[in-house]
Amino acid sequence: MKILVTGGAGFIGSAVIRHIIQYTNDEVINVDKLTYAGNLESLKEVIGNKRYYFEQADICDKLAMERIFAQYKPDAVMHLAAESHVDRSITGPAAFIETNIVGTYVLLEAVRAYWSSLDAGARAAFRFHHISTDEVYGDLPHPDDYSAFAVLPLFTEQSAYSPSSPYSASKASSDHLVRAWQRTYGLPTIVTNCSNNYGPYHFPEKLIPLVILNALEGKALPIYGKGDQIRDWLYVEDHARALYTVLTQGKPGETYNIGGHNEKKNLDVVYMICALLDEIKPKTTSYREQITYVADRPGHDRRYAIDAHKIGIELNWKPLETFETGIRKTVEWYLRNQDWVNNVKSGAYKSWIEQNYEERA
Repeated sequence: MKILVTGGAGFIGSAVIRHIIQYTNDEVINVDKLTYAGNLESLKEVIGNKRYYFEQADICDKLAMERIFAQYKPDAVMHLAAESHVDRSITGPAAFIETNIVGTYVLLEAVRAYWSSLDAGARAAFRFHHISTDEVYGDLPHPDDYSAFAVLPLFTEQSAYSPSSPYSASKASSDHLVRAWQRTYGLPTIVTNCSNNYGPYHFPEKLIPLVILNALEGKALPIYGKGDQIRDWLYVEDHARALYTVLTQGKPGETYNIGGHNEKKNLDVVYMICALLDEIKPKTTSYREQITYVADRPGHDRRYAIDAHKIGIELNWKPLETFETGIRKTVEWYLRNQDWVNNVKSGAYKSWIEQNYEERA
């Protein structure tokens, strides 16, 4: 196949592209605007591969999208381009509305026009895979509010949408658009909603890389509220494998929830990172002593947890990493890749991109 990936320079998108190039014979067209979180250095191992192409473009740019579809003629689209940081959505929601809602609409219309021009066989084989988040469902009951023997609910594909932040509301809107284009126009779409990802190449503003890097630099390790918020953690390479499985085996019109089966309190995640650093890169005192508590985020969801039975039963996917194995790999990766970290934090990765892509051209 020839697969067009939007947001392919981001954390999850780059993992998807690395997976496709390494484990399949498919071609990939990476379409990315290269905002602050888009980093082509995360794709350095695929640069120069004859099956990989890059287009710097904004999904809100109708003419650019039409040109790209006409030029590359993809067999499938994996739509990952999105603004995704909750804190940023609270202080500046406009970018989230523009990219996540308007951008998805522009992309859907470009895809619909292209798909309509294909012959019957190509139309039937085409797929538009929209990658979303479990945050669209809102939050779930917290175990602290129930007895030890209570069976707590999980997010399923039938869970009602109840987003809490501008970010999750914008993603919920984009999910609805994708499903509407499937029902109204017959566009063969698939939606996936995933739990919190972690792993290599994660931009340092998110919890796990922020804690690792702040710990190493002797800075405070900030914890929102009491740190009792629960998340289901999914190793990013497991997610990439799941997304490719859904694209190639999933049924149009269906939704698949993807989770790691790893519910952890934020504070426990930080404790685990500190313990690993105490073991791997010890100092005179424990890294735990750097933990500080800060005011909770407005509208902070207390618990997310995914029921991933459907993708397991229907598509035979399950995560390979436990949280214990995945977090160790993640900490070790950041310790080994200080150059990547330094380039991201200094902005030097932009110069790296210009140099490497100019040399290739």
